[in-house]
Amino acid sequence: MFTPIVFASILPEILILVLGILILIFEPFWKEDQRRNAGWLTAGGLFTAIIISLLFGQPGEPTAVLGGMIRFDWLGFFFKLLFMFAGAATALLLMDHETAGRRGEAYLLLLASLLGMNLMAVSSDLVMLYLAIETASIPLYILAGFLLADERSTEAGFKYLLFGTLASTIMLYGFSLIFGFSGTTDIYKIAEIFSTGSISPLLGFGLLALVIIGLGFKMAIVPFHFWAPDVYQGSPTPVAGFLSTASKAAGFAVIVRLFFVGLPEFSSSWTLVLAALSAITMTVGNLLALPQTNIKRLLAYSSVAHAGYALIGVVAFSQLGAASVVFYLAAYIATNLLAFGIVMAFSRVTGLEEITDYVGLSRRNPFMALMMLAAFLSLAGMPPFGGFVAKIFVFAAGVQANYTWLVVVGIINSIIGVYYYLNVMKFVYLYRMPGEDEEKHPVPLTSSYSIALVVLVIGVILVGTVFAPFFSWSDAGALNLF
Repeated sequence: MFTPIVFASILPEILILVLGILILIFEPFWKEDQRRNAGWLTAGGLFTAIIISLLFGQPGEPTAVLGGMIRFDWLGFFFKLLFMFAGAATALLLMDHETAGRRGEAYLLLLASLLGMNLMAVSSDLVMLYLAIETASIPLYILAGFLLADERSTEAGFKYLLFGTLASTIMLYGFSLIFGFSGTTDIYKIAEIFSTGSISPLLGFGLLALVIIGLGFKMAIVPFHFWAPDVYQGSPTPVAGFLSTASKAAGFAVIVRLFFVGLPEFSSSWTLVLAALSAITMTVGNLLALPQTNIKRLLAYSSVAHAGYALIGVVAFSQLGAASVVFYLAAYIATNLLAFGIVMAFSRVTGLEEITDYVGLSRRNPFMALMMLAAFLSLAGMPPFGGFVAKIFVFAAGVQANYTWLVVVGIINSIIGVYYYLNVMKFVYLYRMPGEDEEKHPVPLTSSYSIALVVLVIGVILVGTVFAPFFSWSDAGALNLF
């Protein structure tokens, strides 16, 4: 029965669907030089959808809707807002891409992926969850290889498709075994059946391993991270930013709900496994980022390391841990989109992506250099930016759960991260273009880039300074898990 609660639970998805239909209607009538307006329509529509959802779609008590396929609660609602915000910022950054920005199908694929991510965040049934994951993933495979004339892009799309399909197959096999042993696909009922002790710990560990492989690919945690550098480097830069933020956050949304709610009986097993993966992911991501000379590959390995930091909150298996994960992802989405947005704006003008190409940027565009400094200091976990507060919360959750050794590993890795982030800023602020006057080589920003970057840098600063409202929302979402 289609009640007001059911309508409110899928309101963001309805708005995204309507937005996609509007693009389909208007885009064919625009001339070639007007088709970038699809970016304005997409970004404006998603920001409007966020406002409408806040006004009319806020959840009350956690409720199962659509036959128990969807859970209408604050955890899923907050993730939906994050995904739509990331989608709106990506649309603004995509507008001025010389190839993809004038193709309406790029924005439709972005919206289709957003639809799947939204459903991933609220799925309470394994069947719905798998359909949501595929709905989110398939458009991203296409977007990664969207530039058919670029060999790196087609290679990125093929690699992402190949590894993604393999990971999804393994995860689906795990889902089928969970259904076979429990007799249900309802995540909330699975916990009740497993709590009877009819499933041996060894078998439960095997099921968890299959699921972790699939979700580990989405989150790009070691050893399932090997696709990320090549895919990020070859994809259109706005798509790479979206992959490294919204797609990663969607994977965390699934792992938090599935493991916290559906598999608490095996928490002693999966927390230990995830703790080891967290430590390895942080270390490998940071160590491999050190020798990188390409800015996109550096950010790719950086995103691997940040997945390791966020996993500390999952390992804590507590309300503070879940809240810290949600908050960390909110800060990370704004920060990493800002970093990729600056890379996109710079490469659009110069066509260059090497770290050494950023020499003298502080004189070529002081405003862009300042925003880049904010992004990289936030990624490094320096105050007063969002990344600092986010790390404080996940580290606090780890200490509270007696995973002090994991927190120590996280702190050491954060110090390593500071080195390579500041190494990039060394070229921006301390080095000069050899034999050139930087003022004769400006890096101008278009209106869409200016809006996107200003909004993102404000978000990074607000999350780091006025963090109480954001953490309250995160805590409200985490409360629904316990």
